[in-house]
Amino acid sequence: MSLASHRLLGFAFASADLLLEVATNGTIAVAIGASEAISGAPETVVNGRPWKEFIDARDWPMVQALFDGSTPGRRGGPVVVSLAATGGPERAAALSTFCLPGNDGAISCALTRAAPRTTHGLHDKSSFEAVTSTLFESAQQTGLDLELSLVEMGGLAALRQKVGPDAAKTLEERLTGILLAQSYGGAAAQLTEDRFALVRQQGEPADGMTKRVLSLLALASDEVLTPQASSIPLRVDAASPGQAIRAIRYSLDTFIKDGLPGVPPGTLDDAVTQSVKRTLSEVSVLQKALNGRDFRLIYQPVVDLKANSKLHHHEVLVRFGDDASPFPMIRMAEELDLIQLLDIAVVERTVQKLMADTSAHLAVNVSGRTIVNADFMGAVKRLLAAYPAAKKRLMFELTESSAIDDLGQADRHLQMLRAEGCLVCLDDFGAGAASLAYLQHLSLDIVKIDGRYIRDIEHGGRQSTFIKHLVNMCGEMGVKTLAEMVESPEAEDAVRKAGVDYAQGWLYGPGADSPQPPINLAAPAGRPAARRVGAVEGWG
Repeated sequence: MSLASHRLLGFAFASADLLLEVATNGTIAVAIGASEAISGAPETVVNGRPWKEFIDARDWPMVQALFDGSTPGRRGGPVVVSLAATGGPERAAALSTFCLPGNDGAISCALTRAAPRTTHGLHDKSSFEAVTSTLFESAQQTGLDLELSLVEMGGLAALRQKVGPDAAKTLEERLTGILLAQSYGGAAAQLTEDRFALVRQQGEPADGMTKRVLSLLALASDEVLTPQASSIPLRVDAASPGQAIRAIRYSLDTFIKDGLPGVPPGTLDDAVTQSVKRTLSEVSVLQKALNGRDFRLIYQPVVDLKANSKLHHHEVLVRFGDDASPFPMIRMAEELDLIQLLDIAVVERTVQKLMADTSAHLAVNVSGRTIVNADFMGAVKRLLAAYPAAKKRLMFELTESSAIDDLGQADRHLQMLRAEGCLVCLDDFGAGAASLAYLQHLSLDIVKIDGRYIRDIEHGGRQSTFIKHLVNMCGEMGVKTLAEMVESPEAEDAVRKAGVDYAQGWLYGPGADSPQPPINLAAPAGRPAARRVGAVEGWG
């Protein structure tokens, strides 16, 4: 490589920490810069090393697609890649590529230190929304021109069936790598079986990107895909950041439902306008449901494993209209800052049920966004003062559907509830990244173990080990444990052996319109069968 080429490379990647040149034979021909800081190995070791061995295998399909798409004079990336393990902490870098004209097909690479990605494949909708929101806010501050590209791979489902499972898996891996390589920083997602989204830098028409995707897939002529794409610039002129982020979500939701014909045209400002209209409509519907208490409660039994699966209490679950999952409505309430009204309404109905049924012990869910709110606490205290007989039969389950910003305030409010005689439970432990922090900072009575750890516990393995350690840790803190999604006698026996205190799930009965005793259970050998018990003798 000539000195002039080095200078051109330096100009192209002036901000890079490490500059590499990868020869056509797949080896690193040149390494310049902070090689040891980036990769953990000095330049003398990196030079001559196979490029594939330099990259974490999980990110190789993306890097390979980035290289395959390189043409003279075209820049690729940046994408965030993990580097091959060197025995220390995981190392990652933002990788950009450039194919210098007249350089015998070698690929010039610029690497800048970066935080490792949380996923090495395509995001799901939820994590993609979070990543896109962060990139949007960054673009607003730095002036970086980004766009949201929505890609519909027509014919993909039929092709998967045609080629068979093994070839379909290879196709998926290849497509994943290609889409990640076209994205900015690896921000790409699979939304449905054939609909994808990615954040890209502006500058290339969407059809140019889809043509490259099709070319890189290198399919046989009779394996026809018809990719289409539409792009929305990630910038707004007259909307708040919150409105813009909701508009991004609106665009994704519309694309999932209707495909490209339903995507808002033009700019993110157009999407904001349509999103605001939909939001106003949703606010009206939800507000009407809350004001009219237009929801119903169902009750699912929770049993005491230390008392022969005797009924301990019922969890109160809210339903809107049909029996479909209430999560979309609850999420909407959180996004529109109406979750506090929903939580208060459900607590009021639960207390009314406790007063009408003096044998009932009920647990009601409260959002992490609500628990820090002083108005909510004031409403609950007034309610308990008016109906003191409900105090010692009421439990509050703190959900992780919305993050808690002020753990100190949350704990003070939880202690106020405990002082009233109510129990406090942390719901879905392990489902969110903040679970351990919550357990560390909040004073709790019960921790509910997320169902994903319970499904396969009867087969032993890592789930069983995790639960045993969690039970021991909670026991040392004076906190009891509750396993949800217990669906078989074998699963119940496994959580019992792990030392879990309480259990909940279809094994004991589904949610019902009134509190029902647990169903009669056929016990595993050596243990008496559980009995129907209609009342609870205190919390235990």
